Amino acid sequence: MSKPLKISKVEVDRDACIGAAPCVTVAPGVFQLDEENKAYIVDQNGADAETILLAAQACPVQAIKVFDEDGNQIYP
Repeated sequence: MSKPLKISKVEVDRDACIGAAPCVTVAPGVFQLDEENKAYIVDQNGADAETILLAAQACPVQAIKVFDEDGNQIYP
């Protein structure tokens, strides 16, 4: 049995972000778009870990990095 996913940090690479916004659609409590149409984090704890990971995976340019509780990058 695997242990539950725990996320310690989420980062948005604003240079890579193209403003497609699937992250906002999947996890609007975590991600929003700013005036430059780039994603930013409004609340890293605004959704459960699985939803945050799904939002990161939905990004067409892999601009969202997700780290586990040990600091290891788990996506992308």
